[in-house]
Amino acid sequence: MKRAVIGVVALGAVAYGGTIAYLTHFDHEGAPRLPANSPTWHDPKALAAFNAFRETRCDYCHSRGTDLPFYFKVPLANRIMKQDLVQGQRHFRFEPILAAFRDGKPPSVEQLSRIEEVIQQNRMPPAAYLLMHPHAYMTEKERSDILAWIADQRRRYYATPGVAPQFAGEVIQPIPESLPVDWAKAELGRQLFFDRRLSGDGKLNCASCHGLDTAGVDNLVTATGINGQKGPINVPTVYNAVFNIAQFWNGRAVDLAAQAAGPVTNPVEMGSHDWETVARTIAAVPEYDKAFATLYGPDSVSVKTVTNAIAEYEKTLITPDSPFDLYLKGDKNAITPQEKRGYERFKAIGCSGCHSGVAVGGDAYEVMGLEGPYFDNRKSALTAVDSGREDFTHALDDHQRFKVPNLRNVALTGPYFHDGSAATLARAVREMARYQTPDRDISKQDVDDIVAFLKTLTGKFQGVPLQQVVAEPPLRAQDTP
Repeated sequence: MKRAVIGVVALGAVAYGGTIAYLTHFDHEGAPRLPANSPTWHDPKALAAFNAFRETRCDYCHSRGTDLPFYFKVPLANRIMKQDLVQGQRHFRFEPILAAFRDGKPPSVEQLSRIEEVIQQNRMPPAAYLLMHPHAYMTEKERSDILAWIADQRRRYYATPGVAPQFAGEVIQPIPESLPVDWAKAELGRQLFFDRRLSGDGKLNCASCHGLDTAGVDNLVTATGINGQKGPINVPTVYNAVFNIAQFWNGRAVDLAAQAAGPVTNPVEMGSHDWETVARTIAAVPEYDKAFATLYGPDSVSVKTVTNAIAEYEKTLITPDSPFDLYLKGDKNAITPQEKRGYERFKAIGCSGCHSGVAVGGDAYEVMGLEGPYFDNRKSALTAVDSGREDFTHALDDHQRFKVPNLRNVALTGPYFHDGSAATLARAVREMARYQTPDRDISKQDVDDIVAFLKTLTGKFQGVPLQQVVAEPPLRAQDTP
């Protein structure tokens, strides 16, 4: 009997060894390759990172159309592995990373931060995958190579002028002091932003929902529009919206101008009948007619020019020089030890995997409830807007996927989430950890520290601390009656 057991064990070891040898060969033969003319060949940091990814074969679970190992075709295994593929592609898509290596271009800010998060937490590759692909175990050198490449990409392509050298490769960057703006058009856009004649009843303007004295939001669960109608979704801040990848929670507006066009004719928001009527109303104001003629040409008042001017103004609504910005620029005393600790926990828990870059978010889309059943646990029924980006793209991959909100001035912009369900910043932090990160339940100390860090993101508008702008409305006198 003992001899038989030994024989079975030996046979199993031989079979396992043979399978591993086959899979190792299969993995290497089918691994992504760089074309001969790829700039990555001449970039040592990028090439080292590419080789680490190539050995690990991240593309198996995070890409579509990849030739998979034989066991993916075995009926029972296929059912198990298919779920892994669905989840892998739901969490992250690797095709853009391979394209970036191929073309010698940087991945996006968010793509770099997502990879950094996973590498620093040592979450990939998963243990079950390594059982069949032991060569894919990521060594400390390979992890170091990937992190060095990420930092190098940030320094080269995304670092803000004025950032301290030690923070040039950091996941968050300071807001620039200014952006290129056509100031004549911006002044026209400012007047339009506060002009109630854009609304159907002459009582609302853009600032009705995006008050500059209320941190660019309305501090309501969902917006209030024409005739007191309640909108279906929480109002995103207009401050720093210029840094967003797109506008609205579902990203349906490609830029600020497209966003400005939507609410004016929305029957639940500003309620104007159509843009042709709005344009005639604006053109009938002599001062406007003259300004548009000077800036855009005769008889140029239209949805295109009105929204272009408003968008130009909104490019000026940036809030640099927050305490955290000053810290990133080299002022070690700009934030407290607790706030520094909160930033480190913000990164370690995984918040920075989505909330990164200049605006600390706004540059990607993510599933709400990525790591937990947010909508199942929420104490309210599903609504049409809960489908997220899917409502716009009609793609199942975008189901309940939303634009990641930027966290600049977040201490002033509550309530939080697309549904406005988190009344406090502390609750928002706890629920984001629970539903969006693997950590799930974080300590009260972590919550307190992260909230303290987030409060350092409140910046200045036109040199005035935003807390003071909120306390003392600066532009209400310029509202048009």
